[in-house]
Amino acid sequence: MKTHYYISIVLVLLGLSCKQSNPEDALGRVGDEVTFAGRKWDVKWGNEPMGPGPNMFSRLYKDVWVDENGWLHLAVAQHDGVWYSSEVVGRDNLGYGTYTWTIQADPMSFSENVVFGLFTWDDSTFYTDGNSEVDIEFAKWGDTASTTPTTFSVQPVAFGAYYAERTRERAVDPNKLKGVTTHQFTWTDTLITWASYAGETISGEPLATWDFDLNHPPRRKKEGDIQSLPIVIPKPGANTNARMNLWTLPYTTLGPNNQLEHEVVIRSFAYEPL
Repeated sequence: MKTHYYISIVLVLLGLSCKQSNPEDALGRVGDEVTFAGRKWDVKWGNEPMGPGPNMFSRLYKDVWVDENGWLHLAVAQHDGVWYSSEVVGRDNLGYGTYTWTIQADPMSFSENVVFGLFTWDDSTFYTDGNSEVDIEFAKWGDTASTTPTTFSVQPVAFGAYYAERTRERAVDPNKLKGVTTHQFTWTDTLITWASYAGETISGEPLATWDFDLNHPPRRKKEGDIQSLPIVIPKPGANTNARMNLWTLPYTTLGPNNQLEHEVVIRSFAYEPL
């Protein structure tokens, strides 16, 4: 069975000893549908670049797959000279509540233009709520010297003007961020709170927190010649869902600036409605 180079690199970086499946096993994957954390997720893909990025998004089993532990793997990988990112889109309509992910990654090892996102989205709420997006992201945002790869945000942040009060980059000990960590946000109509923890549960050592409340100015999301209504805390819509992606910013070249393939593992996802 073919051994994939990017998986070997990640295992070395994380110092893991547990056995992982080869992508060809593709447990939990049927066509462009993934079963993960007891939920159905659609694999995002297209024949042309699309946002974020824009990037080409892969539907290959070796780039989006679930192993024998039930853990979801996402990759940024090159195929036939083309770099592909990966994303899964939850089918369940979610809203206000607590979103929790346990991940296995080493964000400090990412190329400076690679982004790992855990977030909400709604295709139908641009005008009223700027697409109902709350984010946990791991990225250096193009800065090779960055030591704060954990970012909490509520959109809009940089659609049009840059609204610095709507995002925070948190300094986390890289030795504690590497490996297995748990990340959570609770979204209400008056307050969003974020928190990160070492280990597999929220009972682990706290690593970072942030709160965002209604004591902030309303902001508009702009795309081209259209803009949303003013937003402080966005509301979920009828089609709000959870998403996870691994993608690249096009700062220097399509694909990671260091030209290395990347992989992350999402061990679990949970949603508790209010």
